[in-house]
Amino acid sequence: MAENSLIPITSALISVSDKTGLVDFVRALVGYGVSIMSTGGTAEALKAEGLPVTDVSHITKFPEILDGRVKTLHPKIHGGILAKRRDAVHQEQMEKHGIAPIDLVVVNLYPFAEVYKGGQPWQACIEKIDVGGPAMIRAAAKNYHDVAVATSPDHYADLLQAMESQKGCTDLALRCRLAQEAFAHTGSYDAMIAGAFTKHRGEVFPKTHLQVGRLQEVLRYGENMHQRAALYVTDTSVFCPAQAKKIQGKELSYNNLNDAEAAFALVSEFSEPTAAIIKHANPCGVASHPTLLSEAFKEAYQADPISAFGGIVAFNTELDEATAQALSPHFLEAVIAPSISHKAEVILSAKRSLRVLLTGGLLPKTQDGWFHQTLSGGFLLQDRDLAQYDPDTFRVVTQRSPSQREMRDLLFAMRVVRHVKSNAIVYAKNGITVGIGAGQMSRVDAARLAAQKAQDIAAHLGKENAETEGSVVASDAFFPFADGLIAAMKAGATAIVQPGGSKRDEEVIAAADAHGAAMVFIGIRAFRH
Repeated sequence: MAENSLIPITSALISVSDKTGLVDFVRALVGYGVSIMSTGGTAEALKAEGLPVTDVSHITKFPEILDGRVKTLHPKIHGGILAKRRDAVHQEQMEKHGIAPIDLVVVNLYPFAEVYKGGQPWQACIEKIDVGGPAMIRAAAKNYHDVAVATSPDHYADLLQAMESQKGCTDLALRCRLAQEAFAHTGSYDAMIAGAFTKHRGEVFPKTHLQVGRLQEVLRYGENMHQRAALYVTDTSVFCPAQAKKIQGKELSYNNLNDAEAAFALVSEFSEPTAAIIKHANPCGVASHPTLLSEAFKEAYQADPISAFGGIVAFNTELDEATAQALSPHFLEAVIAPSISHKAEVILSAKRSLRVLLTGGLLPKTQDGWFHQTLSGGFLLQDRDLAQYDPDTFRVVTQRSPSQREMRDLLFAMRVVRHVKSNAIVYAKNGITVGIGAGQMSRVDAARLAAQKAQDIAAHLGKENAETEGSVVASDAFFPFADGLIAAMKAGATAIVQPGGSKRDEEVIAAADAHGAAMVFIGIRAFRH
């Protein structure tokens, strides 16, 4: 670090909406002999504590006007921030116009987000768009070689520590970091406002889409150990794995979080106690139970105990004592639930490596934002698949209609299959998945793979027959040929749910009728890639 990178702080301009820690910070600055100038409510708050403050209007010789909309937009303010300290022409112009340098700008912005999310009228939100604040922040950040900028109370300690160790000065490395954070701060503020305008106008896809995330943590590695990865959060009001509180366990990895997201999205589909076990973003076992979460977990685990080893398990209701006891003997990477009982927490604390994540609630069943898929040189944008599956709208296309039990299982299977990577087939019986075929290039292979896995699991558990006998089948897209459906019938399935819409629908329906199966079309595809 070069010697001339040290810049003494002799004057500070302070105008903040969030006054957390402000008085102690300013008192420390005054102790270093820093002269303080301020505006409006900030100046009043500091004066009330007996701190020496000069009003900005005293410096500009111009009063605040337009209900406070204009107070710092003045050459004597922006000249003091933007002037280069080592530029002779700049210094000459400052002297000529009576402009004093400003070494530190402490500004955070009007709380637009709080007002907007609080449901205030649109015009009230507009009044909370800060204009002078971003201008001062950007000016100070641009001139970081000479000026320090603080946009958060979190920066106060860093500034005071630097001043204490460097005799009232800041160094270039600190000022550069603060400048970067300042531009990110104003950029995210603008993105938030742009998003609000988009919604206000009723626009779905604006010409420019802005997505801002705040660093939550740097992860150990990405999908593989040679890849770097980090977790960024966007909307902090959503109950989801990214916002979850980790109460125990090892550090989270990229794959842990990706699987937790897949698992939690799946269980959020259901109102009755449901457990889902995920491996590599695909479910290997899912079960619902009318009343007992512990039974749902046991059934989900037994659906594929081979694949469940080392999986991520998600629950859609509080993790209770009985469920904690049920999962305790098994090796699992992570558990995620809305909440946990005290007794369950004590039980799981013995498994020190097990990550336990609490979200506080379930994912909403209404649109809450966009899903991004990164491409080289761009990204795809879509909303969540929240299509509603209503049995009253299912169209029976075969001679036989599903029984009540079959219809319940068809609905269960359809809710699961849209969380399985395409091409996807799910066999289910009594609210439990009994065979899952994921990510296959052909639908018939998905049907055969799921059936074969069911047979392998039956052999592993010492059962004579696979659980696909008497099951139902859900397909995430139509059967292009009858072969996939015939494979499911041979595995013992008795009812099918699928979107329909193939050129060979009649051929597929005829095959179902020939096997005495019931089939319904729902007209909604559920691809997941």
